[in-house]
Amino acid sequence: MTAIDPSNAEQIAQNKEARKARTFTRINKADAWFQVFGLAWLTPILKAAAGDNPRAQMGEIWRLLGVPLLAIAIFIAGWAALAPTVQTSLGAVPGPAQVWEQVGTLNADAVREGEREAAFYERQEARNAELIANDRAEDVKERVYTGQPTYYDQIWTSIKTVFFGFLIASVIAIPLGIAAGLSATANAALNPLIQIFKPVSPLAWLPIVTMIVSAVYATNDGMFSKSFLISAITVTLCSLWPTLINTALGVASIDKDLVSVSRVLKMNTWTKITKLVLPSALPLIFTGLRLSLGVGWMVLIAAEMLAQNPGLGKFVWDEFQNGSSQSLARIMVAVFTIGIIGFLLDRVMFALQSMFTFTNNR
Repeated sequence: MTAIDPSNAEQIAQNKEARKARTFTRINKADAWFQVFGLAWLTPILKAAAGDNPRAQMGEIWRLLGVPLLAIAIFIAGWAALAPTVQTSLGAVPGPAQVWEQVGTLNADAVREGEREAAFYERQEARNAELIANDRAEDVKERVYTGQPTYYDQIWTSIKTVFFGFLIASVIAIPLGIAAGLSATANAALNPLIQIFKPVSPLAWLPIVTMIVSAVYATNDGMFSKSFLISAITVTLCSLWPTLINTALGVASIDKDLVSVSRVLKMNTWTKITKLVLPSALPLIFTGLRLSLGVGWMVLIAAEMLAQNPGLGKFVWDEFQNGSSQSLARIMVAVFTIGIIGFLLDRVMFALQSMFTFTNNR
């Protein structure tokens, strides 16, 4: 029987420990992104698989994954039990099964509408090809399909609108916030306007925006439709305040020693803002951006409902007005869609914040 060389055994153990340490290092690095995308429960699963105190990791898995799933299950069970007991003008409140059925129905409707659109363009292309073949090229016409927008079209319209309004709000709010944070005079000038306009409801802004856009934007032949601009500008007016306030606070909170260093180095204003102010204030700026995007998403749905502009808000209002037996279930589908999209928008902003600020704020 061959004896084991103690030095080789020690080397093998050291290599094993080194591999284990590298594995945990990779898991810890991945954990930062798991946190960003709401997948923190993956970290204890990977650590348990790697042999890091499985019993303790099972406790983390239960806390991060088991408890939320249990809460969701209790919510669904309570919803299913109580929904049939509540009668409305449209019938009993739909339970989870009825709502899920409408998810499939809306998807099937979207598929059928897509097939009709494809058939329309195929017929148009065939007709135009026949006209060209018969030397009647002057009769060729290109028409746009004008069928009903699908549920997915409504979702995409709302997402485009909120991002456009949010982008305009950010372009306005960040420079004004920097100015307010750097200058006491600018802060004194902006503060009354912030305090007056910040609490104004989107329902108050909407008629004003509608009249101004209708007066200035006389036709619908431009790059954007009137309805799109009305919704987007309403989002802008209601969502710029969190970014403006947090940017000003972040800039004003910069370490005074850094400001003194900028004076010693005789930095010009642009260099001071890009090299000193923005890097220091980014965490609070992104906090403001996340808040603004959330506010903008809520404002958009209300604006679309009131103004009957295309999007999820109009979908909810149309179903309410429709009053069919499936309307309430479809409205609930839209409610869950709005909530899920709001969560995903926040995760997108948090991912950007993590990339640019390297903070652990969630």
